[in-house]
Amino acid sequence: MRLNELEKLAKRRRLDVVLVCAEPNILALTGIRCDNAVLVGKVGRWESGKVGRCLHTDFRYVPMVHRVAPDLDCRDLKELKIRGRRIGYESSISHAQFLKFQKLAPRGATFVDVADDLLAIRAVKTPDEIAKIRAAEALTCKIWRTASARFRAGMTERDMARIIQKLMIEKGEGEAFGTIVCVGKNAAECHHEPDETVWNGREPVLVDMGVRLGGVCGDLTRNLVPGLQTSKLYRQVYALVAEANRAAIAAAKPGMTGKALDKVARDVIAKGGFGKCFGHSLGHGVGYEIHEAPVASPRSDTVLKPGMCVTIEPGIYLEGNLGVRIEDLVLITETGCEVLSKP
Repeated sequence: MRLNELEKLAKRRRLDVVLVCAEPNILALTGIRCDNAVLVGKVGRWESGKVGRCLHTDFRYVPMVHRVAPDLDCRDLKELKIRGRRIGYESSISHAQFLKFQKLAPRGATFVDVADDLLAIRAVKTPDEIAKIRAAEALTCKIWRTASARFRAGMTERDMARIIQKLMIEKGEGEAFGTIVCVGKNAAECHHEPDETVWNGREPVLVDMGVRLGGVCGDLTRNLVPGLQTSKLYRQVYALVAEANRAAIAAAKPGMTGKALDKVARDVIAKGGFGKCFGHSLGHGVGYEIHEAPVASPRSDTVLKPGMCVTIEPGIYLEGNLGVRIEDLVLITETGCEVLSKP
């Protein structure tokens, strides 16, 4: 649990109180998975004498709070009161929730967005979270190997996606996100939704997938390439994307920024003549959500730190023709990175 981080955040941003609503943030801070709660943090102690963090929730979750986080002051959500002049909140909450907070707060109170602060706290994983992410990624890779061996000519993209989805339910906790299966030119659509396109057994197939396990996500993109049947252009593009992927993995280390890491892969692809065909970021953090901090993009000033998990997923997309993306998940270590994705 990272509950002490709430007090540090309040001190750093000179806040009287911090309000946390997003389920992934509450989970990362307390270990409690709850979709109807407000975690309140402040410096000092409550009237009850407990340290300055209180979870307001409803009857359904009270026993779990007492079991998982006995040090939390657990109260009914209906009793939520907001005191203080500077109030930290997540800008990602609904407008209705924000209006509710405004109504409960003192007149003239200032609301300070701490959404990025909370994401930064979550970005460096705990040893327990790292173990869970490692297991989720290992299972994702295993499911890919099992599923791809079952693909047959005549299957549709939906057929292949269902094979993956069934294995994820059987072996894990279901999909971390909607599985992407792209036959042939459909891979030029980065987030193509599987449809009734039939695989003839000769065209390349791109699959982006991740299982949820232990409450965290796996993430992997692989390409099924049926040997010499592919075009010369496809083989050229695949080799270039693979080179960019390897270069970024070799470069990833603590102290470098997200944009510096992105540039390593982007430069490889640009040098190969396909710079304009790599339109998305190199990578993103993975944890309780499939997309979280840190981000490796041309505009990311985030400094990579040991304990961060980030995807390395360069891609080249030629509309109406082909698409290639190779995605591995890496853990930033003290000296470089560890690749969590396996062949």
